Amino acid sequence: MTITKELSTEVGINAACHSLNVARATFYRSQQARQVGVQVEKPARHSPRALTATERAETLSVLHSAEFVDRAPAAIHATLLDQGRYLCSPRTMYRLLEAADEVRERRNQLTHPHYQAPELLATAPNQVWSWDITKLKGAMKWTYYYLYVVLDIFSRYVVGWMVATRETAELAKQLLLESCLKQGITLGQLIVHSDRGSSMTSRPVALLLADLGVTRSLSRPHVSNDNPFSESHFKTLKYGPQFPDRFGSLEDARSFCEQFFSWYNREHRHSGIAMLTPEVVHYGRAEAVLAARRLVLEEAFRAHPERFVRKRPEPLPLPAAVWINPPAKTVETTGDGTTRQNAEKTSRVFDLQSIFYDGSDALDGPDGCRSD
Repeated sequence: MTITKELSTEVGINAACHSLNVARATFYRSQQARQVGVQVEKPARHSPRALTATERAETLSVLHSAEFVDRAPAAIHATLLDQGRYLCSPRTMYRLLEAADEVRERRNQLTHPHYQAPELLATAPNQVWSWDITKLKGAMKWTYYYLYVVLDIFSRYVVGWMVATRETAELAKQLLLESCLKQGITLGQLIVHSDRGSSMTSRPVALLLADLGVTRSLSRPHVSNDNPFSESHFKTLKYGPQFPDRFGSLEDARSFCEQFFSWYNREHRHSGIAMLTPEVVHYGRAEAVLAARRLVLEEAFRAHPERFVRKRPEPLPLPAAVWINPPAKTVETTGDGTTRQNAEKTSRVFDLQSIFYDGSDALDGPDGCRSD
């Protein structure tokens, strides 16, 4: 604006603003004398249609009266018209009530609580299990069999599975109990994670896990990726070339699952665990297998070093930690470069006699429970 002002003394304000591409209104505003840091207050504008102070007080008095205190402004306005009175419009009544902080929702509205994302860490087998239930189509339309699967997220080993004709909390309770007994779970050792299905959030399952000293973890509502290991496992099951479109009977479904889980635990090379089988990782044989692979690669490197241009060949490493929803700062790093979970464990094994387990909860007939 200083250049525009200097040039305007020679060629005029209009020519100076035109040559410097400055609006004349902007130039004139910049030349107005104002105190620095003091905002010029504009005079308040009053509409000639606005209610006077006396009229506003009278309207509020009517709205606060015993006859109209619990009624809506539209109903008050109509009632006053029937009585031959007009104070103001319903919208003006709302403005007066809002200015007096008397307009709000009087009903209790539903508010969804904030659910913290589950952050689970496993650095060894039998620290975090994930379990879920999926449907298998039967021979008839609308006929399903229910497959229960309990999976160790570190080793990807299926510690327990069951095929049943129904989804109930008692069946889930029995499967989890037998899986914990077979794996020798100690108090405070295990976290069992699942979604918020009816069986997962049931009281029998919650009481059983409490008796076993097992921590229960639940996914957030309507969040599909809080239970990724079970979902990925079901995709491996159902996208396999041998998976049928429908099962002819319950025995047919059990026979197929028995073959599948035997193959999955003992033969399936899992990409998430260095192309090892879940059984090898779960039962602590991973280091021996990786050492044997390392010897084979060393022999291949000595025979033909020119074929390995970038570096010496190394087998795929086994992940030191497996997370569900890892935080920004994950785990503590020890001196040897590995990671560990900061949690105290107890080695005391739970006593089966101390667990309240009624024999009537066991399944009758063919609905058996398997844990491989």
